Amino acid sequence: MAGFSAACAIMLAGALALGGCKFVRTEDEQKRAAAGAFNPERLVAEIWDTKVVPYLEERAGPFEDVAALAAGDPDAAGAKYGHKEKQGNAPWTFAARIDGTIVAAETKSRAAYVDVDVDGDSKADVRVSIGPAIRGTAIRDSLDFVNFNEFKNQIEWAQYGKSFNTHVNGALLEKLPREGLTGRSIKATGAYPLPAGGQLPQFVPATITIGGS
Repeated sequence: MAGFSAACAIMLAGALALGGCKFVRTEDEQKRAAAGAFNPERLVAEIWDTKVVPYLEERAGPFEDVAALAAGDPDAAGAKYGHKEKQGNAPWTFAARIDGTIVAAETKSRAAYVDVDVDGDSKADVRVSIGPAIRGTAIRDSLDFVNFNEFKNQIEWAQYGKSFNTHVNGALLEKLPREGLTGRSIKATGAYPLPAGGQLPQFVPATITIGGS
């Protein structure tokens, strides 16, 4: 009986000791968990050169053509140059090419931009974001090969959209000049959402070149 009691005591002590233990992930397990975590910046970087830029370059029309068609028949413009999510009431987002002259620049704000004349009348036709902050999610929303249903929830979808803007700024916009922009030529390919009446289209570039005056 005494032996049985001793055995019970040992088993109880072992159980208590085990209950106080912590199981620590090995380094390999931690790496696997990190690799599987949602990383929107990585997702964007992986498709940028191979899918995003080629898609926009193929889908885009001259801005003047896109804007004119969108003003009269947004659905026709969308079918030819645009994309929108099937779910909800999202507006069309259009792919376009800009070739014009900068007529005004705002570089003091974090959401800096240049206003561009594309038809030679010295008036702004489109506003091009030059960062570092970019409003909206035009690049994400212009792509027909990504959609909300591929993501866990609205938060991940929003983070994914923001990561396109972060990539654009790091890869393109932070390298642009900030002084003496007015009067210089600009070429860009990118996307913009259908603007509200009387508003300048808000264009986000995926490629951009600013030349001389």
